[in-house]
Amino acid sequence: MKGIDAWRLPALLVLLAVTLFVAAPSAAQLPEGVGENGSEREDDESEEREWFPLDSLNAGLGEPPDEVERLTPQGALRSFVELTENDEYAAAAHLLNLSELDEAEQQQQGPELARQLASVLRRGEWFNVSNLPSRQDAAIEDPSGQHPLVGEPRRSLELASMTVDGEDYEVRLERYRVDDEQPVWLISAESVSVIPRLYEEFGPSPIEAYIPERLKTSFGMLQVWEWIAIPLFLLLTGLVGWGVYALVGLLARWFPHGVPSIFAGRIGVPMALLVMAFVAQMLLDYVVSFTAVATTFIRTLLIILIAWGVGTIALRLVDTVLLKVTRRFVGEIDDTKPKDERQLLTTLYALRRVIILIAVVAVSVYVLSQIELFETLGLSLLASASVLAVLVGIAGQAVLGNILSSFQVSLAKPVRIGDLVMFEGQWCYVEGIFYTFIRLRSWDERRLIVPVTYFVSQPFENLSIKNAKMYRKLELILHLSADVQLIREKFLEFAEEEDNVVEHHKLCCYVTGQTEKSQTVACYLMATDPFAGWVAEMQIRERLMNFIRTYHPEWWPRDIVVLSQHDIATEEKHEKPRVRVSAGGDSGGENTE
Repeated sequence: MKGIDAWRLPALLVLLAVTLFVAAPSAAQLPEGVGENGSEREDDESEEREWFPLDSLNAGLGEPPDEVERLTPQGALRSFVELTENDEYAAAAHLLNLSELDEAEQQQQGPELARQLASVLRRGEWFNVSNLPSRQDAAIEDPSGQHPLVGEPRRSLELASMTVDGEDYEVRLERYRVDDEQPVWLISAESVSVIPRLYEEFGPSPIEAYIPERLKTSFGMLQVWEWIAIPLFLLLTGLVGWGVYALVGLLARWFPHGVPSIFAGRIGVPMALLVMAFVAQMLLDYVVSFTAVATTFIRTLLIILIAWGVGTIALRLVDTVLLKVTRRFVGEIDDTKPKDERQLLTTLYALRRVIILIAVVAVSVYVLSQIELFETLGLSLLASASVLAVLVGIAGQAVLGNILSSFQVSLAKPVRIGDLVMFEGQWCYVEGIFYTFIRLRSWDERRLIVPVTYFVSQPFENLSIKNAKMYRKLELILHLSADVQLIREKFLEFAEEEDNVVEHHKLCCYVTGQTEKSQTVACYLMATDPFAGWVAEMQIRERLMNFIRTYHPEWWPRDIVVLSQHDIATEEKHEKPRVRVSAGGDSGGENTE
């Protein structure tokens, strides 16, 4: 072992010497200035992330004029817009990357491509030049520092995204650099290659060829001829809508009375707006095209009208079906129908609210997706989520509370449509349960609109919660000498003759109170429903009063004044002196004559 250890140290020294001898020539061949970590290569890669390198740039166009600004994205696009508005298309061609064309083709096709792109940008999509970065590196500036890419340089920006035959085409600004020259911003080569295709879709309409040149000058955000054409465009679509509305009204009167006529009578306005939107869309696609500002506004409005029209027609159809079901299975809205039918009607109204909610959400999603507001709207909502939550919580508290309460009423069913309730001292039928309010119909045909939260927070009496039958009580105040048995017999006779009085075995009549001068006779009856019970109570009371008035007027309560010992109630005669007794006199004593 000691021999091996003795040879280990010389062997290691020889191996180290050979390694240094081999590595020395390789180190001498490295370029000067290159560090151990390849810092020069990393610098080159970092610079290439800020631009796209090119060998040459638009050599066939020559040197760009002084008015061409290409150092920043905002300056490049503003320069392109100003040059094309002044018909300087040759100068505007210097803002296009024509590297995919030969030098001879660059000079010939460059101005025409610039003219076509200007027409596409003016009609295809509305954008604001001021929204583009004004920095040369197009880095995102965010004072709050919340943007994840803040301060990062960019070399490609999207100007517009357009759809042609289901395919998306982008127009982009990109940053290029040739050798050691200053980087510039140009329309990308890929975007230049699709300009002819976009021009076919978003170029001027054939009708513009007949418009005089003096009317094509800009006046504000639109051209002069557009200020004249847009009112005519709206007038034409309005006349079409009026014709559709009149036609639908004529069909509603022509249809036989029933569900078809009711449905046709309810969809006149949404059908007219829907046809107007489709006609306007066809005119924009095949007849006339406006600048992007007007086109964007009109198309957005058309999308909203189409969504609203389809949603409204669908809701009208649901309402008509509900009306048909109501008339067939439920009938009039009151508590004379069985409980199951009233519960069915309440469930149908709850289903209607669910359908309305689904329709509103679907229409909103469709509109936002069509006008491409999801990204901007989503970012805005996320950026200000706390503020919006506070605003919605404060401003929408009452509305949201009513909506949730209406669903609670529909599920728990403390009241059903058609129930008779005693609300704040008034007899009312529940005529409808809506999102934010309950509509009540009073006995005198008045309509009470009560917020749902207020209705459920107040105690009320549901007279139809189990069934519509109701006990009614009528009272008569009679003299102590009245024959209660005769009153009871007459009450039973009169009650059994009433059609709305049921369960005759529950009819009863008792003396429920008395004073020194009178007695209270109470009669009880069972009626088919509360309102019918009220009517039966009034009629029986009238007949009992008529019987007493005709045959026993002495039964009415009265004050007794004794003039002698001859009592007209008992028909007894005495020879004692006359005595006047005043039961209600102030002195409370007797006067003897």
